[in-house]
Amino acid sequence: MLKQQAKLIRKLVILVDAILLLAAFFVAYLIRDQLQGGLSRPAHGYLWIMLVVMPVWFFLLIRAGFYSSVRRISSFELTYRLFNIHLIGGALVASIIYFTDNFGFSRGLYLIFLGNSFLLLALEKILLRNGLMCLRRRGYNYRNLLIVGTREKAIRFHELVEDHSEYGLKILGFIQVFDGSFPEEISGHRVLGHVRDLTEICKQHPVDEVIFCLPKDHLVNADEYLKDLEELGITVRMVLDFFEVYRSRRELSFFHNELPILTFHSKSFDAGQLLAKRVFDIVGALAGLTITALLFPFIAYAIKRSDPGPVFFGQERVGISGRTFKCWKFRSMYIDAEERKKELMAQNEMKGAIFKIKNDPRITPVGHFLRKTSLDELPQFWNVLKGEMSLVGTRPPTPGEVAQYENWHRRRISIRPGITGMWQVSGRNRIDDFDEIVRLDLKYIDEWTIWLDLRILFKTVAVVFAREGSC
Repeated sequence: MLKQQAKLIRKLVILVDAILLLAAFFVAYLIRDQLQGGLSRPAHGYLWIMLVVMPVWFFLLIRAGFYSSVRRISSFELTYRLFNIHLIGGALVASIIYFTDNFGFSRGLYLIFLGNSFLLLALEKILLRNGLMCLRRRGYNYRNLLIVGTREKAIRFHELVEDHSEYGLKILGFIQVFDGSFPEEISGHRVLGHVRDLTEICKQHPVDEVIFCLPKDHLVNADEYLKDLEELGITVRMVLDFFEVYRSRRELSFFHNELPILTFHSKSFDAGQLLAKRVFDIVGALAGLTITALLFPFIAYAIKRSDPGPVFFGQERVGISGRTFKCWKFRSMYIDAEERKKELMAQNEMKGAIFKIKNDPRITPVGHFLRKTSLDELPQFWNVLKGEMSLVGTRPPTPGEVAQYENWHRRRISIRPGITGMWQVSGRNRIDDFDEIVRLDLKYIDEWTIWLDLRILFKTVAVVFAREGSC
């Protein structure tokens, strides 16, 4: 019954979302049509865009969890997720408009629509969440939980439920799993009996869910209870207490919708964040390649005048999880630079698995300017477009550098390398310890958000224009 109600509510929310998106469009049309110049088409001339917006928006809303339970999501988190949806969806739909109706579609109409859509959906989601919270506080729309276990994990689970009344969860009591006597109550809730009597206890109480919180040194054969509880229509959940991993993000999923798999992620990105980052990379790469094409004749001419040889320099670098790729730059060194590197190793100013010297004699006169202005890195936008690199990430190392890595260094290559990153905006010419560079990279991996990428990009622009920290 509860599942049927949830499905009905989900369908109603989707219908309301569709109505709000259409309302956002027509309100945007009325506003833009009243501004100076008006619009050149009637409303139905622009309405085709909703055939693109609807599937994109609903796909992103589903991925962000808006059609699952939102009882554990704060209003701030709801707003943040919606903003990301409009950022990603807005960029995708804008790209479609650019390639299909670039000169006919009103940009003002589209921007006003994005604003209306964000405001209406945010208002709806927050009102829905807060409305359900009020109902739960008044004793409606809550779920009764029975906790199997009486030790630390069970008590900790109880504390989390008590601390978050907005989740709409109530503890009916505890179930003892050890033989012998047991206390009458724990943390103000009754111990209702032993696990061997679990089925009968569930028949005597209004139980919605049974939560197994068992210590790892005492496993109960849950199979014998799962069938009975399934027949009773009771949801069963397991609190896993087998591994303690403090840094990794944990995720429980099902392989092929059958085998349960507990995953420990060494990086903080989830699927939605990776999608946002990739869309951001594609848009940035296309813009960067446009600039590269405009500057190419001048840079190529300067390189050829400075030193005979190819315009581009491709070097094997190590990307995500050890994959190698050809990293492209405008050539800023003499063509025998790699051979001369061995002669200069004694002058290396960096500590650890990285090579860098001031006033490198292998750099051509034009190369100094290209490096100072970071123009030599423009071809890397091609690597970004191909998915080998990202706009923001960790510095792509060479295979020789990776061969010298300690184990903890290798986590920096667990993500796509970037054209810029934390190291590049933290005073490149002042950091001479590779371990410090790695710590900055790991801080980026652990704290990543789309906003961090934007801050790093803005700082990179400032550093480049100030000509700081380059060699």
